[in-house]
Amino acid sequence: MSRRALVLAAALATLPISALAEDGQYFWSGDWYLKAGAAGFVAPRFEGSKSYILQASPIISLSRQSATAPRFSSRDDNPSFAVFENDMIRAGVTGKLVMPRDRDTSDDLKALKAVKFGMEAGVFAEVYPTDWMRFRTDIRHGIRSHNGVVADLALDAFMDVTPTVRVSAGPRLSIASDDYMDAYYKVTNKRSAKHGLSAYDPDGGFKSVGFGSEVVWKATDRIEAGVFGQYNRLVGSAADSSLVEERGSKDQFVFGISSSYKFGFTLP
Repeated sequence: MSRRALVLAAALATLPISALAEDGQYFWSGDWYLKAGAAGFVAPRFEGSKSYILQASPIISLSRQSATAPRFSSRDDNPSFAVFENDMIRAGVTGKLVMPRDRDTSDDLKALKAVKFGMEAGVFAEVYPTDWMRFRTDIRHGIRSHNGVVADLALDAFMDVTPTVRVSAGPRLSIASDDYMDAYYKVTNKRSAKHGLSAYDPDGGFKSVGFGSEVVWKATDRIEAGVFGQYNRLVGSAADSSLVEERGSKDQFVFGISSSYKFGFTLP
Protein backbone atom coordinates (compact mmCIF):
# COMPACT_ATOMS: atom_id res chain seq x y z
CA MET A 1 0.00 0.00 0.00
CA SER A 2 1.31 3.47 -0.88
CA ARG A 3 2.13 6.03 1.80
CA ARG A 4 -0.76 8.17 0.53
CA ALA A 5 -3.21 5.31 1.03
CA LEU A 6 -1.80 4.56 4.48
CA VAL A 7 -2.24 8.20 5.59
CA LEU A 8 -5.85 8.35 4.45
CA ALA A 9 -6.70 4.90 5.79
CA ALA A 10 -5.25 5.68 9.21
CA ALA A 11 -7.19 8.94 9.42
CA LEU A 12 -10.46 7.36 8.31
CA ALA A 13 -9.96 4.58 10.83
CA THR A 14 -10.38 7.12 13.62
CA LEU A 15 -14.03 7.69 12.65
CA PRO A 16 -16.56 5.70 14.70
CA ILE A 17 -18.21 2.73 13.02
CA SER A 18 -21.55 4.29 13.95
CA ALA A 19 -20.90 6.86 11.22
CA LEU A 20 -21.93 4.20 8.73
CA ALA A 21 -25.43 3.72 10.06
CA GLU A 22 -27.92 5.18 12.51
CA ASP A 23 -31.07 3.36 13.72
CA GLY A 24 -30.72 0.87 10.88
CA GLN A 25 -30.65 3.57 8.20
CA TYR A 26 -27.86 4.57 5.86
CA PHE A 27 -25.55 7.21 7.31
CA TRP A 28 -26.78 9.69 4.70
CA SER A 29 -30.46 9.33 5.65
CA GLY A 30 -32.05 12.48 7.07
CA ASP A 31 -32.04 16.25 6.64
CA TRP A 32 -28.92 17.90 5.18
CA TYR A 33 -27.78 21.29 4.05
CA LEU A 34 -25.34 22.41 1.37
CA LYS A 35 -23.62 25.74 1.88
CA ALA A 36 -22.17 27.15 -1.35
CA GLY A 37 -20.63 30.49 -2.16
CA ALA A 38 -17.41 32.34 -2.92
CA ALA A 39 -14.88 34.69 -1.38
CA GLY A 40 -12.91 37.46 -3.04
CA PHE A 41 -9.79 38.67 -1.29
CA VAL A 42 -6.43 40.40 -1.53
CA ALA A 43 -3.60 38.01 -0.64
CA PRO A 44 0.09 37.36 -1.41
CA ARG A 45 0.77 36.32 -5.00
CA PHE A 46 2.11 33.05 -3.58
CA GLU A 47 2.85 31.78 -0.08
CA GLY A 48 5.91 33.74 1.01
CA SER A 49 5.52 36.54 -1.54
CA LYS A 50 5.76 40.23 -0.69
CA SER A 51 3.48 41.29 -3.58
CA TYR A 52 -0.32 41.09 -3.40
CA ILE A 53 -3.07 40.35 -5.93
CA LEU A 54 -6.86 39.94 -5.99
CA GLN A 55 -7.91 36.28 -5.74
CA ALA A 56 -11.05 34.15 -5.28
CA SER A 57 -11.95 30.82 -3.68
CA PRO A 58 -15.10 28.67 -3.37
CA ILE A 59 -17.08 28.11 -0.17
CA ILE A 60 -18.57 24.60 -0.01
CA SER A 61 -19.77 22.65 3.02
CA LEU A 62 -22.15 19.68 3.25
CA SER A 63 -23.50 18.67 6.64
CA ARG A 64 -26.43 17.08 8.42
CA GLN A 65 -28.94 19.54 9.87
CA SER A 66 -29.17 19.49 13.65
CA ALA A 67 -31.50 21.27 16.02
CA THR A 68 -29.21 20.97 19.04
CA ALA A 69 -25.58 20.89 17.90
CA PRO A 70 -23.78 24.27 17.76
CA ARG A 71 -22.64 25.04 14.27
CA PHE A 72 -20.01 27.48 13.07
CA SER A 73 -18.16 27.81 9.79
CA SER A 74 -15.19 29.96 8.88
CA ARG A 75 -14.28 31.46 5.54
CA ASP A 76 -11.00 29.56 5.52
CA ASP A 77 -12.64 26.15 6.08
CA ASN A 78 -11.89 23.85 3.17
CA PRO A 79 -14.79 22.20 1.27
CA SER A 80 -15.91 19.30 3.45
CA PHE A 81 -18.45 16.49 3.81
CA ALA A 82 -19.43 15.34 7.29
CA VAL A 83 -19.97 11.59 7.73
CA PHE A 84 -20.31 11.69 11.52
CA GLU A 85 -21.59 14.32 13.91
CA ASN A 86 -23.22 14.76 17.28
CA ASP A 87 -23.68 17.66 19.68
CA MET A 88 -19.93 18.13 20.17
CA ILE A 89 -18.09 16.50 17.25
CA ARG A 90 -18.25 16.70 13.48
CA ALA A 91 -15.90 14.69 11.25
CA GLY A 92 -15.56 13.61 7.65
CA VAL A 93 -13.65 14.13 4.44
CA THR A 94 -12.26 17.36 3.07
CA GLY A 95 -10.45 18.65 0.01
CA LYS A 96 -8.74 21.71 -1.38
CA LEU A 97 -7.94 22.80 -4.92
CA VAL A 98 -4.27 23.59 -5.49
CA MET A 99 -3.64 26.16 -8.18
CA PRO A 100 -0.52 26.08 -10.39
CA ARG A 101 2.54 27.79 -8.93
CA ASP A 102 5.31 28.43 -11.44
CA ARG A 103 7.22 31.12 -13.32
CA ASP A 104 3.93 32.37 -14.79
CA THR A 105 2.79 33.14 -11.24
CA SER A 106 5.87 35.24 -10.51
CA ASP A 107 9.43 35.67 -11.81
CA ASP A 108 10.55 35.00 -8.23
CA LEU A 109 9.55 31.34 -8.71
CA LYS A 110 11.87 30.61 -11.63
CA ALA A 111 14.39 28.95 -9.33
CA LEU A 112 11.78 26.52 -7.92
CA LYS A 113 10.20 23.44 -9.44
CA ALA A 114 6.68 24.14 -10.75
CA VAL A 115 3.71 23.03 -8.67
CA LYS A 116 1.02 21.60 -10.97
CA PHE A 117 -2.72 22.17 -10.74
CA GLY A 118 -4.19 19.49 -8.48
CA MET A 119 -5.79 19.03 -5.11
CA GLU A 120 -5.28 17.98 -1.50
CA ALA A 121 -7.63 15.35 -0.07
CA GLY A 122 -7.96 14.05 3.46
CA VAL A 123 -10.04 14.20 6.61
CA PHE A 124 -11.22 16.84 9.06
CA ALA A 125 -12.57 16.93 12.59
CA GLU A 126 -14.34 19.69 14.53
CA VAL A 127 -14.87 19.82 18.29
CA TYR A 128 -17.20 22.23 20.10
CA PRO A 129 -16.03 22.31 23.76
CA THR A 130 -18.58 25.08 24.46
CA ASP A 131 -21.42 26.68 22.54
CA TRP A 132 -19.16 29.62 21.61
CA MET A 133 -15.92 27.88 20.60
CA ARG A 134 -14.83 25.52 17.83
CA PHE A 135 -11.56 23.65 17.22
CA ARG A 136 -10.98 22.31 13.69
CA THR A 137 -8.15 20.36 12.14
CA ASP A 138 -7.64 19.27 8.52
CA ILE A 139 -5.07 16.65 7.46
CA ARG A 140 -4.62 16.48 3.67
CA HIS A 141 -2.37 14.70 1.16
CA GLY A 142 -1.42 16.26 -2.16
CA ILE A 143 -2.69 14.71 -5.38
CA ARG A 144 -0.80 15.59 -8.58
CA SER A 145 0.28 19.01 -7.28
CA HIS A 146 2.70 17.62 -4.66
CA ASN A 147 3.33 14.44 -2.66
CA GLY A 148 3.34 16.01 0.78
CA VAL A 149 1.03 16.07 3.78
CA VAL A 150 -0.20 19.30 5.36
CA ALA A 151 -2.23 19.82 8.54
CA ASP A 152 -4.12 23.02 9.37
CA LEU A 153 -5.39 23.72 12.89
CA ALA A 154 -7.75 26.52 13.88
CA LEU A 155 -9.43 27.60 17.12
CA ASP A 156 -12.31 30.09 16.85
CA ALA A 157 -14.35 31.87 19.48
CA PHE A 158 -17.62 33.20 18.06
CA MET A 159 -20.38 35.44 19.40
CA ASP A 160 -23.68 36.74 18.04
CA VAL A 161 -23.55 40.47 18.75
CA THR A 162 -27.04 40.85 17.24
CA PRO A 163 -29.55 38.25 15.99
CA THR A 164 -28.11 38.66 12.47
CA VAL A 165 -24.42 39.55 13.06
CA ARG A 166 -21.77 37.10 14.26
CA VAL A 167 -18.15 37.97 15.14
CA SER A 168 -15.42 35.33 15.35
CA ALA A 169 -11.65 35.24 15.84
CA GLY A 170 -8.89 32.85 16.79
CA PRO A 171 -5.37 31.47 16.22
CA ARG A 172 -4.14 29.40 13.27
CA LEU A 173 -1.33 26.84 12.91
CA SER A 174 -0.06 24.94 9.87
CA ILE A 175 2.32 21.95 9.78
CA ALA A 176 3.78 20.33 6.65
CA SER A 177 5.87 17.29 5.71
CA ASP A 178 9.28 17.22 4.00
CA ASP A 179 7.69 16.54 0.59
CA TYR A 180 5.39 19.53 0.93
CA MET A 181 8.25 21.83 1.94
CA ASP A 182 10.35 20.54 -0.96
CA ALA A 183 7.58 21.31 -3.44
CA TYR A 184 7.13 24.89 -2.24
CA TYR A 185 10.50 25.98 -0.85
CA LYS A 186 13.36 23.81 -2.15
CA VAL A 187 15.99 25.38 -4.43
CA THR A 188 18.43 22.90 -5.97
CA ASN A 189 22.09 23.76 -6.70
CA LYS A 190 21.39 23.59 -10.43
CA ARG A 191 18.46 26.01 -10.26
CA SER A 192 20.37 28.23 -7.84
CA ALA A 193 23.23 28.63 -10.30
CA LYS A 194 20.83 29.38 -13.15
CA HIS A 195 18.48 31.83 -11.43
CA GLY A 196 20.54 33.43 -8.65
CA LEU A 197 18.53 32.26 -5.64
CA SER A 198 20.57 30.58 -2.90
CA ALA A 199 20.31 26.78 -2.76
CA TYR A 200 18.05 25.57 0.02
CA ASP A 201 16.84 22.17 1.24
CA PRO A 202 13.96 22.51 3.76
CA ASP A 203 12.74 20.08 6.42
CA GLY A 204 9.20 19.30 7.45
CA GLY A 205 7.66 20.82 10.56
CA PHE A 206 5.79 23.93 11.58
CA LYS A 207 5.04 26.10 8.53
CA SER A 208 3.10 29.10 9.83
CA VAL A 209 1.28 30.56 12.81
CA GLY A 210 -1.34 33.25 12.63
CA PHE A 211 -4.63 34.79 13.63
CA GLY A 212 -7.91 35.16 11.73
CA SER A 213 -11.11 37.12 12.30
CA GLU A 214 -14.45 37.47 10.54
CA VAL A 215 -17.74 39.37 10.78
CA VAL A 216 -20.73 37.61 9.19
CA TRP A 217 -24.11 39.16 8.45
CA LYS A 218 -27.03 36.75 8.15
CA ALA A 219 -29.18 38.56 5.58
CA THR A 220 -31.83 35.79 5.57
CA ASP A 221 -32.14 32.24 6.89
CA ARG A 222 -30.24 31.10 3.78
CA ILE A 223 -28.03 34.01 2.70
CA GLU A 224 -24.87 35.15 4.49
CA ALA A 225 -22.25 37.81 3.69
CA GLY A 226 -19.06 38.63 5.53
CA VAL A 227 -15.79 40.50 5.78
CA PHE A 228 -12.62 38.84 7.05
CA GLY A 229 -8.93 39.32 7.69
CA GLN A 230 -6.06 37.03 8.53
CA TYR A 231 -2.38 37.32 9.40
CA ASN A 232 0.09 34.43 9.05
CA ARG A 233 3.75 34.43 10.00
CA LEU A 234 5.91 31.88 8.19
CA VAL A 235 8.10 29.91 10.59
CA GLY A 236 10.58 27.03 10.52
CA SER A 237 11.92 25.86 7.16
CA ALA A 238 9.36 27.94 5.27
CA ALA A 239 10.60 31.16 6.89
CA ASP A 240 14.26 30.22 6.36
CA SER A 241 13.83 29.50 2.65
CA SER A 242 15.93 31.64 0.33
CA LEU A 243 12.71 32.33 -1.60
CA VAL A 244 11.33 34.12 1.46
CA GLU A 245 14.58 35.58 2.81
CA GLU A 246 15.83 36.96 -0.52
CA ARG A 247 12.68 37.62 -2.57
CA GLY A 248 9.65 37.54 -0.29
CA SER A 249 8.30 38.16 3.20
CA LYS A 250 7.56 36.07 6.29
CA ASP A 251 4.52 38.24 7.05
CA GLN A 252 1.41 37.27 5.07
CA PHE A 253 -1.87 39.24 5.18
CA VAL A 254 -5.30 38.44 3.72
CA PHE A 255 -8.35 40.77 3.54
CA GLY A 256 -11.61 40.03 1.77
CA ILE A 257 -15.38 39.59 1.54
CA SER A 258 -17.54 36.49 1.16
CA SER A 259 -21.10 35.47 0.34
CA SER A 260 -22.89 32.12 0.55
CA TYR A 261 -26.29 30.48 0.16
CA LYS A 262 -27.57 27.49 2.13
CA PHE A 263 -29.69 24.80 0.48
CA GLY A 264 -31.71 22.35 2.57
CA PHE A 265 -32.71 18.86 1.39
CA THR A 266 -33.66 15.40 2.68
CA LEU A 267 -32.17 12.02 1.76
CA PRO A 268 -34.09 8.74 2.31
